[in-house]
Amino acid sequence: MINDVRGRVLCPGDDGFEAAATPWNLAIIQHVSAVVEAEDASDVAAAVRHARLTGRAVTVQPGGHGATPGLDGEILVRTGRMRSVEVRPEERLARVEAGASWGEVLTAAGKHGLTGLAGSSPVVSVAGMSLGGGLSWFGRAHGLAGNAVRALEVVDSEGAHVRVTADSDPDLFWAMRGAGGDFGVVTAMEIALFPASVLYGGRLLWPANRLEQVLSAFRKITADAPDELSLWFTTMQFPPLDFVPEPLRGLHVVLVDCAFLGDAATGRELLRPLERIPGVIFDTRDELPVSELGFICAEPVEPMPSQHRAELLTDLDDATTATLLKAVALGQVTPDVVLQIRHLGGALARPDADAGACGHLAEPYLVNLLGMAGEETGARQAGLSLALAPHVSGRKPYTFLNEGEGAAAAFPEATLARLRRIKRARDPQGLFRSNHPVLG
Repeated sequence: MINDVRGRVLCPGDDGFEAAATPWNLAIIQHVSAVVEAEDASDVAAAVRHARLTGRAVTVQPGGHGATPGLDGEILVRTGRMRSVEVRPEERLARVEAGASWGEVLTAAGKHGLTGLAGSSPVVSVAGMSLGGGLSWFGRAHGLAGNAVRALEVVDSEGAHVRVTADSDPDLFWAMRGAGGDFGVVTAMEIALFPASVLYGGRLLWPANRLEQVLSAFRKITADAPDELSLWFTTMQFPPLDFVPEPLRGLHVVLVDCAFLGDAATGRELLRPLERIPGVIFDTRDELPVSELGFICAEPVEPMPSQHRAELLTDLDDATTATLLKAVALGQVTPDVVLQIRHLGGALARPDADAGACGHLAEPYLVNLLGMAGEETGARQAGLSLALAPHVSGRKPYTFLNEGEGAAAAFPEATLARLRRIKRARDPQGLFRSNHPVLG
């Protein structure tokens, strides 16, 4: 039994254990020996000390969005109850506990005309996303979310609760901003906030017969877009099911999501090539409060079984575009597979001497393949990746690795070697296991 824990401790056979051990992605099965639903940093420290004494490993999940298979006897620490958010507007900083979501941070920061580097979903944890690097709607303007972390509160492999900064422990601070879960349990972090008094964004959607025109306009806009503008291109087929609104049920569509850190007039002018394409089914663009950032993509907020695969494109030239259009024509995009292209570049591509292990992303675009879990989905995603092979770099963002990929795919060779040296020095017992271990 794990002692001195204020929160719940659940073991196999206990009421609530199966639900507590199940991650956000319902397709992932986790064989853990216990679940600790921590109330505070003291609970986390108690769980780590117990694991150390009993020879078990610890894995941490606020909600389990990035969970992978392979857990076998670990102690799962859930930090979802630790949700305090403290905004210090005069410093443009927020102290965020490990279980707090981006939606909670955006609501608190937005009251002061500020934002954090949030992604597309308001329910994802700030800690989980940031410790893996973190691609944000505002990344082109401000870089990876991991590089906006200014301090970490960590339970280390000795079970001690320590504050980690670039000055206090440069090696650990560097490693945890990119491969965080492998080096300790973060109980809270301080993150930089950025001005966002005005936000313009939304979605434009057309039937798929406009796909080639929309992709052409997407290429044109992103070729010289200001860093304050981010665009995501998606083509998908809605399933022919009752929960889908009648106008979209079974329909194959193409859409563009956009977020602009600026006023509506400027945003509309930047997106004018899209407005010239006829047949738009709906257009949700408007000025938004920062707290409504998640409205743009309207991603699911309930757990579901899913499968994904990502590739970083070295270009989006005529040859790459032809490959994508051919894949769509051959039926690779179905109700089971969504194809998304995210524009990167800007601050994401600029090296920073103070960056963490997440570094920067030189590639200008990310292809993200999403779908419901299943063999057919996996085969279609693999086929799309194979077709794109001449146009990808081979590297992948850490938070976009799938369950079959390892840390070696996310980091340059020298970065991975340094991470492994730090892991062996700071956690020789292998007490901490991340979703994608650096020694895996």
